[in-house]
Amino acid sequence: MRVALVQLTVTDDPAENLPETLAFLRIAAEGGADLVLTPECTNMLSSSREHQRATLRHEDDDPTLAAIRAEAKAHGIWVLIGSLGLLTQDADGRFANRSFLIGPEGEIAARYDKIHMFDVNVTETEVYRESAAYRPGVQAVVADIPLAKIGMAVCYDLRFPHLFRRLAQGGAQILTVPAAFNHLTGAAHWEVLLRARAIETGCFVLAPAQTGFHPESNGKGRNTYGHSLAIAPWGEVLVDAGTDPGVTFVDIELAEVEKARGRVPSLSHDRSFEGP
Repeated sequence: MRVALVQLTVTDDPAENLPETLAFLRIAAEGGADLVLTPECTNMLSSSREHQRATLRHEDDDPTLAAIRAEAKAHGIWVLIGSLGLLTQDADGRFANRSFLIGPEGEIAARYDKIHMFDVNVTETEVYRESAAYRPGVQAVVADIPLAKIGMAVCYDLRFPHLFRRLAQGGAQILTVPAAFNHLTGAAHWEVLLRARAIETGCFVLAPAQTGFHPESNGKGRNTYGHSLAIAPWGEVLVDAGTDPGVTFVDIELAEVEKARGRVPSLSHDRSFEGP
């Protein structure tokens, strides 16, 4: 299977971001990719709740989703949209951070709403409260498609290994971790956590990322780490996309999943215990 990881530097304007995303999807398709993955927040990154509320759309009306579905159909490829910020019908007005798996006919094959919210104090001045704007999902998802069984996750989910163990025990061969990872925590934790999730589960881990500085119309902005990675089931880094936007290809063999699990079959060695 040929996989393409798309690395982006989006702004807070979905209309501005979409042409580059579509151009990268075409490059991926022309390069022979069977599965193309984009990062978290493919449509936009913004720290302003007012701007998000004015700019985001419901799933049925989102132009980024519609355009990527059309592109997938035009090229007959599978596309994992890392996530889109979307309006919801929730009474409290919070948004969804939703990942989509799009099939080669442009159909939505699977949806996953990010479960774990990024509510952290990275530094005294860099504070995030994702749950103030986005409501968490409640359903883990393994998509069984002709290419593979794919367990879906998003960014901060990476720090919760029990989710990935459940996905692997639910049949996943590939784990997707699209991200807009903070540049400070990324430098410290990104690679080691991705490699750990691959080693623990015997899965391929595919992690397309946002990269660089993301300017906002209010004069603010944020930095993300980049370094989209593909990790093998034994824990080796297969590709590292560095820090430039673009498309990175990797060829994977699903037989490596069973090979790794046969060597260390820890997914079948769970035991109950007491305490603490």
